[in-house]
Formats: sequence, structure tokens, C-alpha cells
Amino acid sequence: MTDDLRDTLDRVGDRFNLGEYEIDAYLAVLEHGELTASDIADRTDIPQPRVYDTVRSLSDRGLVELRESRPMKIVAVDPDDAFGDLRSSFAEMVDELEARYTAPTRETEAVSLVKSRSTILRYLEEVIENAEYELAVSLTPGLLRRFRDELAAKVAAGVSVELLVTPASNAPDPAEFDYLEVATIARARRGITTPVLAVGDGEYSVYATQDALRDDRERYGVIFNRSALGFLVSGFFGTVLWTTAETLAADGEERPFPRRYASIRRAVKDVREFDGEEFYASVEGRDIETGEEVTVRGKVVDVAFVDTEEVASLVVETETGRVEIGGRVAALEDVEGQEIVIGRGEPPAL
Repeated sequence: MTDDLRDTLDRVGDRFNLGEYEIDAYLAVLEHGELTASDIADRTDIPQPRVYDTVRSLSDRGLVELRESRPMKIVAVDPDDAFGDLRSSFAEMVDELEARYTAPTRETEAVSLVKSRSTILRYLEEVIENAEYELAVSLTPGLLRRFRDELAAKVAAGVSVELLVTPASNAPDPAEFDYLEVATIARARRGITTPVLAVGDGEYSVYATQDALRDDRERYGVIFNRSALGFLVSGFFGTVLWTTAETLAADGEERPFPRRYASIRRAVKDVREFDGEEFYASVEGRDIETGEEVTVRGKVVDVAFVDTEEVASLVVETETGRVEIGGRVAALEDVEGQEIVIGRGEPPAL
């Protein structure tokens, strides 16, 4: 690597290594030109005690000026002045880096730990974009805004999207934000302790603390590339997070059938919403006694569900008798349901 390229990388890295708080504060100051620390706290999700450290970090990078008045004022620096010296060198750097680039092979590890905020965000985006029929996400209000278009595209494509927004105190007002544009059902949960996560089709998943997305080097994100492990994140989302959140919006009966599920809980909840109506199921899974792969097709004749979501199962009437379908790692039912399709009139195609 040439010295010039290394110098450019150093400068770009220093200038752009911004955490979530720094980005929120910088955008707020840019929009208004000049703000106090209290103004920034009011307009962002940044706790008041963290504002001063955040704006001093921005000042060190030359992105804002601090005027030591009472109260202290944070003044935006013209972006042309703040970033002008990087424009030409950045373009040259990208050309040199592209010339050196060798495409990596796809990550195959079952579990990967990542600490970079940008890497966690990249995996979140990848899980969202790759979901084909079912998506569960827990996002901060800032991340909801960031991934709004991607989530809306999934809803438009017929993907079932369960959205959890945290902390609830900062969630957009349902009267002003169209949650059903980005989710099948949306809930809000109190507290900054709720993790950020995404699970696509019950398999590929990402889990991270909110601190990890603020570039806290002591925190991390976890990437799960196996369905058996993705189930753990999905189960945690459904039984711990989702059940302790308040509903913001739900589309109820608007989604058409047949519907495809990776989660038995979501399948059972949908069937229960149409109490008394006739449904049919097609299920791919494993016999819990032998481990053999099985396919079950027939009429849904019963469901079991408790509000804590710790119990959820379907009973399907097949040509050879009734079969009880459970979720991943089922033990009390006959079959571990891995992919479930619910439809009307006849068993739907898998």
C-alpha cells in the first residue's frame, strides 16, 4: 500500500468513524445550523449526559464548532469546508482499493462475532433484504428510519414483518408514522436494554446490543448462519421481547392466504385471528421420535396457544390420522414443524 493511500485511509477513517449518537447529533446541528446541548437532546435519542462528549467528538473531527457561551452553542461547519479536502483524495483512494480488491468467499461459520457498527448494520440490511416470507426485527427509531424503504419493499412483496421499536418513548407516533407501510404488525417496548436483532425466515439472524451500534468496543453483535441457531434468536424475540411490548399497529386480516411461516407461533396466532374459519396446512419437518424428514398435509382441526407464547401447536387431520405439529425442538408434539404453509380450501403447495 502506498504512503499516500495509507494517509488518505487514516484521514477518512478518522473523519467518518462516527457512532450513532455522533451521527444523530451531527445531522441535527446541520439541519438547524446552531443548537444548544439541550436542543440536541430534545431532537434526538441521545441522553442529556452523553451530549457533551458527543459534540466534543464532532468538534475534534472538525464537523462542528463549540462556542463556549452560557449555554454552550454547537454550530455547524459548512460540509464543503469540513469534507472538501477529502473529495479528490477519496475518489483516488476508492480506485486504488478497487484495484486491490479480491471478492471474499461467503461466510460459512455457524456463529460469528462482530464489533464494528458498520458490519452489524450491513448484516442487518442483508437479513432484511434476503427474507422471503417471514421477518422479525427489533430496531431503534433511528434504525427504523434507516431501513424504512427496505422494510416497505418486503411488506409490498407479501413478506410477514413483525417490527419491534425500542425504546418505546422515542418510537414515532402512529398518528404521524405509517407503521403498516413497513410492518405487518408493529409493537414498541420500553427501555434501552432491548437488543437490536433481525431474523429472516427463521434462519439467518443478527443480534446486537444497542451499545454495540454506538461503537462501544466492549459490546458486540452475533451473526447466526444456521437455522437451528436462528431459531434461538427467533424464540427469544417471540417469547421475551414481543410479549412484553405494546401494539402500535396491525394489519389484522388484510394479508392474503396462503401464508408461509418459519415460526409455529406466528402460524397459530394467524389461525386464531380467524376463529371458526376452516384452514388447511402443509408442513415440512421432522418426526420427533425418529428424526426422519416428513411432510404433513391436511385440515387444521385444533390449535393450542398461550399468551406467553411458550406453547403453540397445530393439530392436522391427515389421511392416516391426526398429527400434532410443534415448533423447533418440539418434544410434546408428533412433528417438529420447520416450514409451515396455511391456506384455505385445500392443503397449499409447499
